[in-house]
Order: sequence, then structure tokens, then C-alpha cells
Amino acid sequence: MPDKDSCATNPRTGDVIVEAQGLTKVFANGVKALDDFSLTVCQGEVVVVIGPSGSGKSTFLRCLNGLEEIDAGRIVIDGVELNHSKKNRRAIRTEVGMVFQSFNLFPHMTVLGNINLAQELVRGKTRGDATDTTMALLDKVGMAERADSYPAQLSGGQQQRVAIARALAMHPKVMLFDEATSALDPEVIGEVLGVMADLAREGMTMIVVTHEMGFAREAGDRVVFMEHGAMVEQGPVEPFFDAPAHERTQTFLQQIV
Repeated sequence: MPDKDSCATNPRTGDVIVEAQGLTKVFANGVKALDDFSLTVCQGEVVVVIGPSGSGKSTFLRCLNGLEEIDAGRIVIDGVELNHSKKNRRAIRTEVGMVFQSFNLFPHMTVLGNINLAQELVRGKTRGDATDTTMALLDKVGMAERADSYPAQLSGGQQQRVAIARALAMHPKVMLFDEATSALDPEVIGEVLGVMADLAREGMTMIVVTHEMGFAREAGDRVVFMEHGAMVEQGPVEPFFDAPAHERTQTFLQQIV
């Protein structure tokens, strides 16, 4: 697992930006979603998290930005600890962008309005400044011509690209992707993965939960395999896929690759 020294010596990455130590999360029904799970991520690193359904992948992402409360452990993002301090929680939520399976766009607002909203309310931008940022990001994700469209007028892939632009509009230091393509038709998955791969090439720190192994090979720096809320194995992309060390990892990859 990377530490401060290994992050600093990797030419592709910067200092440690995400530290999750000993995370435990137990739901009310007694299910242990995270079991002493730890992960350290370097600035600029793309970490792909894989595993069977129910392994705790999505719960881990939701804990990172405070959408789920941990029962034990410690989370620090860019030097700010996620605790009960409202100030710290606000700081982390404005610095961590998250893209979900569902697009969560406001149906009564245009694409422009959806992306402008948080910039104005949270960042305090003027309407003009927010619109300038929005249009630049829509151009980045190939959606500038649909700024005045409503979500219902867009395909699933288009809506997800808008959702990515909305997250980027807050200028996050870390982007979390929770199965961002799982709700999409096969023919539009590539357009969303293309945007994500571009972000990776530009040096965005990303933690990506996905079953798209092609994306993991192309854009990932490291792969983490989870099961039963714990880490089974992790490693650089090529060794992980070419010669996984753990038998359970081998079995899982044989089923999906």
C-alpha cells in the first residue's frame, strides 16, 4: 500500500491525498459492509476497486464523503479529517466529487441550470462566472450543444456526462465513481468511459468502482479487489491482471474478464 515516501517517488503521483484506516461499517440489519478496510491513495493516482456484489465497494465510496457514517476507523482527505465537525465535512464534500449509478439531475432544470446550481450556492459564484465554467466543462465532455436541454431529452450516456461535468464544476481534488456506467445501454458506455479516461490522463485523482476491466487496464494505476468488506488483494494494473496472487482474485477475474 502506498505511503508518503512511495507517493513522492512515483513520477506520476504527488503526496498522499486519501487515507482510510481501519474502516468498519455495520448496517442496522447486522451486515458488516466494511471490515477493518484500509486504503491510501496518492494525488494523481487512479485506483480501480473491483469485487462481487455486496463486497462493500459502494459503501466505501459513500463513507469517503460522509454519505455513510463509519462505526470505526479514520478518514483523512487532503489533510482534513472526516469527523463530526461541520466545517470539516463541508470542506471534504466540496473537495470530493462523486458520480453515481443514477444521474441525479434535477428534471425541471436545464443542463446549464443543473451545473450552475452548486457553483452559485456553495462556491458563491456569480451566474456569469458559473456559466463560463459550465460551458467550458460541457465542451470538455462533448455536451456544449445540449446546455439548454432538459434531462428527459438526453440519453443515459449524455446524462451521465452532464453529471460528471456537474461534479467537476466544484473543482474537486478527488473524484469518486460508483459504477458510473452500470445503468447505461452498452452502446453508450464507451462515451462515458472516454471522458473518465481523459480525466485520468489529465492527472485527476480518481477512485473508481467498476466492472469495466478494459477501463481498469487502460486508465488505472492500481487495482483493489474487495470481498466481504475487506481487501483481498491489490497491486499495479498489469501484475494484478496477468498474475493475481490470491486464488479468490483469480476465480473472480476468470468469471468477468
